[in-house]
Amino acid sequence: MMNERTDLLDEVAGYYSAKLAEYGQTAQGVDWNGEESQVLRFAQLARIIGDTKDSFSVNDLGCGYGALREYLGGLYPALTYTGIDVAEEMIQAAGHRHGADASTRFIVGSEPDATADFGIASGIFNVRMARGDGEWLDYIKSSLDTMNRTSRLGFAFNCLTSYSDADKMRNTLYYADPCELFDHCKRHYSRNVALLHDYGLYEFTILVRKDEGATPK
Repeated sequence: MMNERTDLLDEVAGYYSAKLAEYGQTAQGVDWNGEESQVLRFAQLARIIGDTKDSFSVNDLGCGYGALREYLGGLYPALTYTGIDVAEEMIQAAGHRHGADASTRFIVGSEPDATADFGIASGIFNVRMARGDGEWLDYIKSSLDTMNRTSRLGFAFNCLTSYSDADKMRNTLYYADPCELFDHCKRHYSRNVALLHDYGLYEFTILVRKDEGATPK
């Protein structure tokens, strides 16, 4: 099982390293169509944080070259950020881009090395290559377990939706059932779960909020 997961993550790392080499530090370099849709999905994910001027920490799982760090930094000056990515080339690019920021660090890996107030994952559940539906769904749920374990106040993630137009679907991408993952999060992580499926993209975002009385540290 461990070897299978390692092989899967190696495939993902290779795919995104190739995209970065082809397109550079752009939305296309992390396999999105363009910057406008990238910012739109960041806005949905940031709803897990809300409107605050307090300091807090974020783990960004699958951080790429650090585009989410730039977006969040414009909204939350007191942010402390850790970016995690399985592609070493992505981490190198992110480090060069943000290396002078003392509140920011980047690590190569598949999971955070410390707990943060919030966890965010954007786009890491989309590209499954030749992996089957069952294996990829197991990978998603395992990753959500990790996000739950390493997030104090809540976490947010997005997936391509199974409600996408059939003629636009690609075999190498995974289109998740939003109702299934919403139910999974409600049953396993928190009573306070939101499903966002109304922002014009062929995807959805799920927000999992934990103890309402907790505050960032």
